Amino acid sequence: MAPAEGLAQIRYARAPELAAALPGAEVLFVWDFFSDALADAWPQADALRWVHVASAGVDTLLFPALRDSDVTVTNSRGVFDEPMAEYVLGLVLCLAKDLHTTARLQQQRRWQHRETERVTGAHVLVVGTGPIGRAIGRRLAAAGLTVSGLGRTARPDDPDLGTVRPQDHLHDALAQADYVVLAAPLTEATRGMIDRAALARMKPTARLINVARGPLVAQDDLVAALRAHQIAGAALDVFADEPLPDSSPLWRLPNVLVSPHMSGDVVGWREELVELFTDNLRRYRQGSPLRNVVDKRLGYVTSAPLEHTRGSR
Repeated sequence: MAPAEGLAQIRYARAPELAAALPGAEVLFVWDFFSDALADAWPQADALRWVHVASAGVDTLLFPALRDSDVTVTNSRGVFDEPMAEYVLGLVLCLAKDLHTTARLQQQRRWQHRETERVTGAHVLVVGTGPIGRAIGRRLAAAGLTVSGLGRTARPDDPDLGTVRPQDHLHDALAQADYVVLAAPLTEATRGMIDRAALARMKPTARLINVARGPLVAQDDLVAALRAHQIAGAALDVFADEPLPDSSPLWRLPNVLVSPHMSGDVVGWREELVELFTDNLRRYRQGSPLRNVVDKRLGYVTSAPLEHTRGSR
């Protein structure tokens, strides 16, 4: 946090200490975006004007009192886009080329020849048309996949995602995809969107990739679909409960890749998060519009960002 030292009087607080540290603070940088400490300490937020979170998603932060207040919320949109797109490309290649099985067989010292799949020409549906979804679309298109998108607004010729269908066309879009990549924010409209009915519309050869938020997927329904080979596999970086419990069947399913919420975490990511916050802090001190202002009603930064300066609570 050193770059911000000269811009403000800074207090550091762990979750149990937040209630004592919050009185008088105008700005709060939330590093642990899964913490509910701010909700618990909210009665002590007597001077708060702006909350910045070290993530792109803000679903765990937008408790009702904050959402209904005049406190501005900004996120770390832009830091994770390209790293996550690279990670998704890696997952697609791993699934198509069966690299996870190769690694498992190597550990067993088994020589088992297999055929793998082409990715060129495969159809990927990217659910979510924000910066992360767009970066994923560009990266997969460059690798030869045919890309389409699903978002709030239909568009016939999107530069990054090709044909974008509206959210209520989800089931029709799923039926055409070889890979379904979830990159949407978690909102009331997207929670549980990949459920039994949605999975039933997917091809038996299709794979699901989730790098967004675990609750986008009805996890029990996914496990049932994978066990029944209703879909070919899944690569999951996010889960409803994190860390993923030892008892979860997802650990043991051979057609599943599990990773610990790391798709955007590349060398230097912490420094990039601090740089973004520091730039916004300078803007705040100057009374300039902040970057990445979240529309608290929608739960994400809109494509036409709102311009907020210092406001009253």
